[in-house]
Amino acid sequence: MAAIYPLAKFHFLVDWGGTNVGFTEVSGLDVEIEPIEYRHGASPEYSKTKMPGMQKYSNVTMKRGTFLADNEYFTWWNSVKLNTIERRDITISLLNEEHAPVVVWKVKNAFPIKVQSTDLKSDANEVAIESIEIVHEGLEIQNGA
Repeated sequence: MAAIYPLAKFHFLVDWGGTNVGFTEVSGLDVEIEPIEYRHGASPEYSKTKMPGMQKYSNVTMKRGTFLADNEYFTWWNSVKLNTIERRDITISLLNEEHAPVVVWKVKNAFPIKVQSTDLKSDANEVAIESIEIVHEGLEIQNGA
């Protein structure tokens, strides 16, 4: 009988509407439900009733290496015009050894709220990393075939 192990998290692909899909890190794939608290005055309990409320999504941060003449983060950022911006659906896929998706996160109606260039350090021996932070209106998670 073969051992069953958890999935490794280092092999993934991000389809974000840009040409460079090689990201080093994706974080913020969180969803939570904000509880609603209620208590009526005649309640025999001296505590509030809690019920599920609206869903809340974290901002997603995506990081990648900085490449010469690759300005796609800034091009998307600069699509802001009079209260409108280009919204995108983003798909993040955790891949198996055959490069097939095994867990997929689908982010709905995303747009950037922050673009961060690399930090600079004269004695560093590292790749220049840039990041983009996005907000969105929904996160669907598909785990399995």
